[in-house]
Amino acid sequence: QVQLVESGGGLVQAGGSLRLSCAASGSFFRINAMGWYRQAPGRQRELVAVITSSGSTNYADSVKGRFTISRDNAKNTVYLQMNSLKPEDTAVYYCNAAIKISAWTIGVAEYWGQGTQVTVSS
Repeated sequence: QVQLVESGGGLVQAGGSLRLSCAASGSFFRINAMGWYRQAPGRQRELVAVITSSGSTNYADSVKGRFTISRDNAKNTVYLQMNSLKPEDTAVYYCNAAIKISAWTIGVAEYWGQGTQVTVSS
């Protein structure tokens, strides 16, 4: 059974920084893309950043230049460094991973973490 466990959320003042972590555990063959999504109250879940297994990244326009996604493949962990935080960054942040369960599995399965709250005060 695959699990994604997030950590690092909290309360921070505007202009501050936080670093989120998400570690994948369980039995699987390979992790493909990993990413971070967020959902603010009354809004749909949106992509924040994604990173492929080779390290290519993509960011939402709203976080470009402020957030950095990275991963440690040896630790099956993805990180999100968030700088210059704004009140509009307040949301529950979810980790996402596309995982190939076995070498014989066709395609990948998508897994989600439980979410971690990030609150930015003005």
